[in-house]
Amino acid sequence: MKATKPLLIALVVLAILGALAYALTQKPQAPAATFTTLDGKQLSLEELRGKVVLVNFWATSCPGCVKEMPDMIEAYRDYKDRGFEIVAVAMSYDPPNYVANFVQTRQLPFPVSLDVKGDHARAFGDVQLTPTSFLIGKDGSILDQKLGELDFNKLRAQLDKELS
Repeated sequence: MKATKPLLIALVVLAILGALAYALTQKPQAPAATFTTLDGKQLSLEELRGKVVLVNFWATSCPGCVKEMPDMIEAYRDYKDRGFEIVAVAMSYDPPNYVANFVQTRQLPFPVSLDVKGDHARAFGDVQLTPTSFLIGKDGSILDQKLGELDFNKLRAQLDKELS
């Protein structure tokens, strides 16, 4: 009986270390969000599983957001056929007619959603500042989170890795 006690302690310690290592290597999951696009379609992150998705919180009044849109359009066009999707989520304070006008004049090729009540911003950790972006992997895990303008060289490197 005395010989089994150290073995039992060792097994418990190994189990705890294993659980800790697992917890530290697991990426957080994206919330179960369903967006309503400007054209009235429902788009859920669940149905986008298997794709790499960039959820970008933005506003028409945000200079950084406006500045990064041409690069987002280019990245979307370059990677959409390889399994990349962008969902641009306009903040609750952004007037819907401003958003619709921006989407039309800039010819945004990806889905744009209005976060009228701020539910999506809250679901993603209470997003307050724009731009804020979340790169979500094929399995629904959050691969990266960025407050401020995206580094498109880094994004492209991540997309090349995830979509290869």
